[in-house]
Amino acid sequence: MPELRSGARKSKRLGDLQPPLQPVDQAENWVLPAQNRTRRQVGGRGRGKATAVAKGPSPDVPNRPKAAGRGRGIRLIDLDPEPCQVLPGAPPLADAQPAFNQVEVVANKDIAMDGGSADKIIGVEEEASTTVIPEKVQVGNSPVYKIERKLGKGGFGQVYVGRRESGGSGRIGPDAIEVALKFEHRNSKSCNYGPPYEWQVYNSLNGCYGIPWVHYKGRQGDFYILVMDMLGPSLWDVWNTLGQSMSPNMAACVAVEAISILEKLHLKGFVHGDVKPENFLLGQRGSADEKKLYLIDLGLASRWKDAHSGQHVDYDQRPDVFRGTVRYASVHAHLGRIGSRRDDLESLAYTLIFLIKGRLPWQGYQGDNKSFMVCKKKMATSPELMCCFCPAPFKRFLEVVTNMKFDEEPNYAKLISIFESLIEPCTALRPIRIDGALKV
Repeated sequence: MPELRSGARKSKRLGDLQPPLQPVDQAENWVLPAQNRTRRQVGGRGRGKATAVAKGPSPDVPNRPKAAGRGRGIRLIDLDPEPCQVLPGAPPLADAQPAFNQVEVVANKDIAMDGGSADKIIGVEEEASTTVIPEKVQVGNSPVYKIERKLGKGGFGQVYVGRRESGGSGRIGPDAIEVALKFEHRNSKSCNYGPPYEWQVYNSLNGCYGIPWVHYKGRQGDFYILVMDMLGPSLWDVWNTLGQSMSPNMAACVAVEAISILEKLHLKGFVHGDVKPENFLLGQRGSADEKKLYLIDLGLASRWKDAHSGQHVDYDQRPDVFRGTVRYASVHAHLGRIGSRRDDLESLAYTLIFLIKGRLPWQGYQGDNKSFMVCKKKMATSPELMCCFCPAPFKRFLEVVTNMKFDEEPNYAKLISIFESLIEPCTALRPIRIDGALKV
């Protein structure tokens, strides 16, 4: 088995929902998950108790070691990504103010290994029940909404357009005529202990920059329901519209604004855990916010900072537990390490390279050991090769974020400055607003 970077790591959600991790005082070990091992899928968005055997520590090795060997039982499929249907899902909130609108794209690794956009291998579950969605919805003190077309289905819920039956004005806000409604069945694993796990995350992120608001929430019949703003296309949609290639200038705008959004999220003590093109949405077309970037889908979010002590969570690892989307996940996520700020930034680096080049070197693997092979490929591919045909700032960004330590605090302003030379100086000509980045 090839040895790479590693350590011990536990899959962990909100600090107040799980017992504290025991301190781990050891260097990171780069041990890949065993090839062809049956990987246990964890339901309940991290709340299920998946058993895993942690690997023992191995000698320290330099950052980003290269793994040899091609592996067995691997076959390549069509390398051209198929058009993906982005499923606009809605994020949950808890007992207070708003949070966000969201899209969920969850694929079972045994079914869709590399088609469409990418594969999410965690929290995969079919709708808990075939219960029919109600024709009308009213939760809390919300208006009555009539259910219209279906926007999509995620691993834990379904999203529909809701049209206000009477009154209302505008396109966003609590009085919007049309909203996005996310339904999660009460028997869903994410609802084992009441409202969906995400509600607690969104409740902690009220008003966080770049996070859409949830205006109403509540339960009606068998469903937990969120009422959110309707948003526009995802970066995946934009990329498809542009002929599956984004200009470096536009990608640079995405980079600096995404870094700013992640900074605000990290300041709240959370990491996103699933950064990818489908989870960045623009505002509604024709609105004042059509060039504004939003980050959605916090189903895999977790705390990098303990909610009670304020200290960084302990380093730990479960090699048999993978959380995220295979194509864009950090190497640390493949190795089962507990998420920290560096992982969001590494996933962002892969996202940016994908948007420019149209594909990543590890696309095309198929089979039960896909995650294993993708992880090996990520570690074996140099920044020079990965970023060929990309302007130098993208390679520099990749090098910086892939060499960060587990508990290192990112220098967000410095990361944003990497892309300064690519940003259009005329504000009106920028394809993406960079309001947040300008405030850093």
